[in-house]
Amino acid sequence: MIHLQTIGLKPSAKKQSGFPFTLPLVQRFGELELRSPVAFFVGENGSGKSTLIESLAAAINLPTVGGEDIAFDKSLANARALGKQLKLGWQHKTHRGFFLRAEDFFSFAKRLQTMQAEFQQMADEFENDYSGYALGLAKGAALGQRQALIERYGENLDANSHGESFLKLFQARFVPNGLYLLDEPEAPLSPQRLLALLSMIKEMVGEGAQFIIATHSPILMAYPEAQIFNFDAHPVSETAYDEVEHVSLTRQFLNNPNSFLRHL
Repeated sequence: MIHLQTIGLKPSAKKQSGFPFTLPLVQRFGELELRSPVAFFVGENGSGKSTLIESLAAAINLPTVGGEDIAFDKSLANARALGKQLKLGWQHKTHRGFFLRAEDFFSFAKRLQTMQAEFQQMADEFENDYSGYALGLAKGAALGQRQALIERYGENLDANSHGESFLKLFQARFVPNGLYLLDEPEAPLSPQRLLALLSMIKEMVGEGAQFIIATHSPILMAYPEAQIFNFDAHPVSETAYDEVEHVSLTRQFLNNPNSFLRHL
């Protein structure tokens, strides 16, 4: 399912001053047409791929995972400014899905632990305030909410490896017909777990989901029939997998690592 079909800029965007409007990404932006349910934004750090992902999340007002609400997160102030200047074309508008930056996951895991502890503490305190039927009702409500969190996310995300926890989060939060904006999700994932994520993405695409992913990972970029947008080009342009610099450089290194390492 293609929910979001086009990403463009309002004419007023290029008249704005300051970051991020000074980026070549913005000054020479051409409309992006999304024809595949999976699209990758690739390019060097500073090329603007994460900025555009964040701005899309702000413009759509997608829920965040781990971080503050987009409307209040100080680190997303520039993204909100650019988001107001985006012109989005929809086939089927959806507010299902979420926006995730890899660095926000760790605060999400800590917040889950805090919520579980708070529900347990609440249940324990009810022992002092209620008795009989009222106690059972109040305590059951608190423990029920704690159990619901455990059933969805597991007892303790911190007890797993970062990669395992990341995949558990995706398993718990992916829903059909959602739009998912992921910023460098490969950060905590081993190559094997990247393949597991690709499998999840394929399954969710079959259920009407759409993914836009900023990444450096040649493994993720290899998703069949995905679109790849090169943010090192101005304006941003679509490119083939074999023409992505990260792919060709990784391939050259693996074929002959000594040719690179001897220069260290």
